[in-house]
Amino acid sequence: MARKTKQRTSMIEQVEDREYVLEEAIPLLQKLSYVKFDETVELAMRLGVNPRHADQMVRGTVILPHGTGKTVRVVVIAQGEKVTEAEEAGADFVGGEDLVQKIQKGWLDFDAVIATPDMMKHVGKLGKILGPRKMMPNPKTGTVTFDVGPAVNETKGGKIEFRVDKTAIIHCPVGKLSFGAEQLKENLDTVIGAVQKAKPASAKGKYIIKVHVSSTMGPGLTISPASLEKK
Repeated sequence: MARKTKQRTSMIEQVEDREYVLEEAIPLLQKLSYVKFDETVELAMRLGVNPRHADQMVRGTVILPHGTGKTVRVVVIAQGEKVTEAEEAGADFVGGEDLVQKIQKGWLDFDAVIATPDMMKHVGKLGKILGPRKMMPNPKTGTVTFDVGPAVNETKGGKIEFRVDKTAIIHCPVGKLSFGAEQLKENLDTVIGAVQKAKPASAKGKYIIKVHVSSTMGPGLTISPASLEKK
């Protein structure tokens, strides 16, 4: 434990008290890693919006060009021919009311849920279970759809959802530390670009207030908002 403490102290000492640009922050995060597992890289953005106002909610989905680095287990709740479509697309679990009942009984061995519109009358019963876990199907995120094949492919291929929380901060994973620096940068650029495009018309003043990039066990590096606005 003492050895790890020294490593972490040394790591923190290498972080300068200033704003970085992505091109230098990503290699630094990779250099400072001292753990044996593949850490997740996280993006945090504080926005100049008031989430308590419905017209200032920032939310959307984006497909990371290099994926998340995580195997995503997808549940599809459908019926009829859509069951076959979901299975052929590679969904891990497919079913109808039986699957809804299984989840109601406590089964949660999955990462994402897709449902067809005609099954939402049953899926609605799972709101209290899936809602807090941010897995409740929603038309706005493309997880309530009859196009289940493409939805499964996108979800497994690196589709993530971002949503501002009540403190006006967006948190989302953007890949693994083992990714190449350029891959991580492309993933980050993609998410940041999507958040910029999602700026509410009613939001006044500075939109991107603060940005941090970090790894699971690593330090948080402050990114210059100005360098992102230029992009």
